[in-house]
Amino acid sequence: MATNSKPYKIRWGILATGWIAGVFVEDLLKDPNTRGVDDVAHEVVAAASSSSAERARNFLDEFKCPKSAKAYGSYKELVKDPNVDIIYVATPHSHHYQNTMLALEGDKHVLCEKAFTTNAAQAKILVDTAKKKDLFLMEAVWTRYFPISRELRAFAESGKIGTIHRVMADLSLCNDVESQFGTEHRMVNMNLAGGAMLDLGIYSLTWVFQFLYHILPPSERKPPTVASSMTKYSKTGADESTSIILNFPPLHSHGIATTSLRVAYNPDGKDTAGPAARIQGTKGEIQVFGPLYRPTRYRIVPHDDLLKLEDVTRDIPGMGMFWEADECARCLRDGKKQSQGLTWEESIVIMDVMDEVRRQNKLEYPEKIESTTYPLDGF
Repeated sequence: MATNSKPYKIRWGILATGWIAGVFVEDLLKDPNTRGVDDVAHEVVAAASSSSAERARNFLDEFKCPKSAKAYGSYKELVKDPNVDIIYVATPHSHHYQNTMLALEGDKHVLCEKAFTTNAAQAKILVDTAKKKDLFLMEAVWTRYFPISRELRAFAESGKIGTIHRVMADLSLCNDVESQFGTEHRMVNMNLAGGAMLDLGIYSLTWVFQFLYHILPPSERKPPTVASSMTKYSKTGADESTSIILNFPPLHSHGIATTSLRVAYNPDGKDTAGPAARIQGTKGEIQVFGPLYRPTRYRIVPHDDLLKLEDVTRDIPGMGMFWEADECARCLRDGKKQSQGLTWEESIVIMDVMDEVRRQNKLEYPEKIESTTYPLDGF
C-alpha cells in the first residue's frame, strides 16, 4: 500500500531476546521501501530479557537498534514503558499466555508468536481480555501476510480452480532427534510445550484453514471434525510426528495436515519432492512449494489442457516477518483491534483443533503451562 503522506510509525517493545526475536527485529528494521511499503514504519524502542538487562542491551546493539532504545532485565519493566505502543511476545509456547496477559494488563497492544497459546481456553481468555481493555491482539502466523498468500487466497476466491474439496499440507523437518534435541531442547521439552504440532504443524494447519475456512463467507465457516494419529518421542513424550484429517462442512471438504521431526517435506532441498501443499478444486489445483512457513514459489495447474500452466516465483527482501508487522501497524493506525488476515475467532478454532488432536492422542502438557490462572510464579 503506497501513499504520499508521512508513514504511520509504531514503537515496538521486544519481550524475550532469543533467536526468533532476532529474526523479527532484523526484518522490522529493514527499509520498508525495499518491499514497496511507504504508509507504515517501525521503531524498536525497548527490549527485555528475563535473565538480565545486559543481555537485552547486547541484543539491541547486535541488531543496530537506536541507541535510545531501553534495555530491561524483566518483562514487567518492559510493559510499563510509556514509549512502547505494541509488544512482540517471542517466548516459547509454554509462556505465551502468561506473557501476553502481562502485556495486555499493562495496556499494551500485542503480537504474540504462534502457536497462540498452549490450549484454546487460554486463547479465549486473551481475546476476552483484549476486548475488555480495547486493545489490539494478533497471533503471529507470519505466513498469512505474505503477498504470495494473499495472492493465492484471492485466486481461490475468484473460482478459477472451482470448488475446493481437498487441501493437503506438510511441514516436516528431518532431524536425528536424539542427538540434535536430546531432552531439554524447546522442540521436545514438554515444560516448554515442545513437539512437532505446535511448532511446525501450525503451518500445515494454516494452509488448510486458509482455503477451507478463511476464504468462506463468515456465515458459512464451521469448525471441522477431527481425526488424528500421533507418534511420541520416547524420551520426553512430546509429539514427534502428527497427522490430522479435518472434515469441513458444508461441502465436506477434506484437509490433511501433517508434520514430523523425523522426516523431511523436501529431502534433498531441490523441490524434487514436489509441492508441500496442494489446494485441489474442481477446475484445477494450486501447488505451493515449501517450506510452508516461507513460500516463494507456487504453480497453478488447470484441468483444461487448453489453459496455461503457471509457475511463479516471488522474491522476499528478507525473511518476510515484516509483513505481519506492517499489518499490525495498519490495524493500529485504523483503530482495528484484530486483523482480518487471522481473526481471533479463527485462531481459537485452530487451537480447538490442536486441543482435540492432543485429547485423541492423550498428550498433556504439565499442569502449570496448561493453566488459565494468571499470574503464576515462574513466568
